[in-house]
Amino acid sequence: MEVIFFRHGIAMEQEEWRGDDDDRPLTKAGAGSTKLAAQGLCALKVQPDIFLSSPLLRARQTAEIVQEALGAKSKIEVVDDLCPNAPPERLFTRLAHFSDDSVVLCVGHEPHLSTTISAAISGKTAAAIAMKKAAACAVLFADQPQAGAGKLIWLIPPKALRLLGGRA
Repeated sequence: MEVIFFRHGIAMEQEEWRGDDDDRPLTKAGAGSTKLAAQGLCALKVQPDIFLSSPLLRARQTAEIVQEALGAKSKIEVVDDLCPNAPPERLFTRLAHFSDDSVVLCVGHEPHLSTTISAAISGKTAAAIAMKKAAACAVLFADQPQAGAGKLIWLIPPKALRLLGGRA
């Protein structure tokens, strides 16, 4: 199973947002740069058959942008397992229900993505991986998705994704 982790794009600043943080949207510029980063995934020939997203608005918006850029037809499943403070084990348990040949794209937040990726490749939840907004990371699980069983395939910052997609 290949799991692509993608951090949501640039959202409105918390200090500027008056509503519930769960409803904080991407900025116009954030949506644009996320689209360019998603085009980098196209250049890498990423073809997920499963899309998972955090329920927070900025992650759902990001998932929709990536889904459209990739021309994917699969539905985006909104899961609490990708919330910012969810334990990595919850996501591993969900991933274990998919077939071994699945390609799963997970859109989420920090610190969850960093700790989950770190747990996947090292077995430790200390965030040794830095995920900037609209960055992507691929982890391969040869067997069951669980702590320490993953192999880091690539980790690409947003600027490099935009370059791969044809724009900086």
